[in-house]
Amino acid sequence: MSIPLLDLKAQYLSIKKEIDKAVQNVLNSGKFILGPEVSKLEEEISKFSNTKYAVSCASGTDALLLSLMAFDLKPGDEVITTPFTFFATVGSISRLGAVPAFVDIDPATFNINPDLMEEKISGRTRGIIPVHLFGQIAEMNPIVKIGKDKNLFVIEDACQSIGAVSFDKKAGEAGDTGCFSFFPSKNLGCFGDGGMVTTNREDLAAKIKMLRVHGGKDRYYHDFVGINSRLDTLQAAILLVELKHLEEWTNIRIKNAKLYNNAFKDIDGVTLPVIGRNKYHVFNQYTIRVKKRNGLIRELEKRGIGFGIYYPLPLHLQKCYRYLNYKKGDFPESEKAAQEVISLPVYPFLSDDMRNEVITAVKDYFGA
Repeated sequence: MSIPLLDLKAQYLSIKKEIDKAVQNVLNSGKFILGPEVSKLEEEISKFSNTKYAVSCASGTDALLLSLMAFDLKPGDEVITTPFTFFATVGSISRLGAVPAFVDIDPATFNINPDLMEEKISGRTRGIIPVHLFGQIAEMNPIVKIGKDKNLFVIEDACQSIGAVSFDKKAGEAGDTGCFSFFPSKNLGCFGDGGMVTTNREDLAAKIKMLRVHGGKDRYYHDFVGINSRLDTLQAAILLVELKHLEEWTNIRIKNAKLYNNAFKDIDGVTLPVIGRNKYHVFNQYTIRVKKRNGLIRELEKRGIGFGIYYPLPLHLQKCYRYLNYKKGDFPESEKAAQEVISLPVYPFLSDDMRNEVITAVKDYFGA
């Protein structure tokens, strides 16, 4: 049985009539850039995230970049973040000439450890980007407090965690801005690239709206040097359909994760995902730690079971960041996680038989 890590075709077929109708409506309208569906999606995401404003853009990467631009990040400024994340988090900092200041992760949740944060604050520090990895929100209460105490902005990288909750606050609600990706593999994903910035600050929302269209409110008049980063109307129409199904799909992801947890709980050599206190984990990825990962990879490949390694090399050890002079051992928890993590299929259209085949493969490999 072939079991992919993610099956986007099955997802599309489950709502094909709704998607096709929404796409056809846009085609008939001819309003392909910032059409009415874009404004509607911004309204719906704002409500969903419990924020006053939501501004769409072309990708999750651009959501991060636009947020940083809104704070006038300058070359040489420092931004605290984690080395155990997708490159876009840190690449967005570097694109503006700023410098990432890395802080190691909590080994249980894989999220940035706020207890290690204050020692990294210098006179050049401007902000913090916590990443809500795999579908679980980082410890935002102490992070927001550090931001307020030290006059630092806080940008939530919530690209993997739409709908996640921590202490009654949704992803994108606690920070100055929240950044979301609608890349197809996300829990809410379009048929291409797409992104969104949420905020409770009117000034930031207004500025980001201008920055996404070359820095102007009125055509051909530019207050800032912005970029071209608009969400296509077609993608917005697709996302509006999918948003109606997001809660159901998320519940199935959580169910699948619980079934995996129950099946793997007694296996020596497997560490299950840890859900923090007062957290609602939406499982964009179901990620376990294993000591003998290469052997498990071979077993899964032999059986045709998809998997993901997020992420095989922490960012402080990447070739492009050698100039920062970090070395192996500087962030031991991130480095250890990179050697042990493996993500298994958890998507909503995983059949019982497929999920059981994944469970059998893991158990057989560990002799459980």
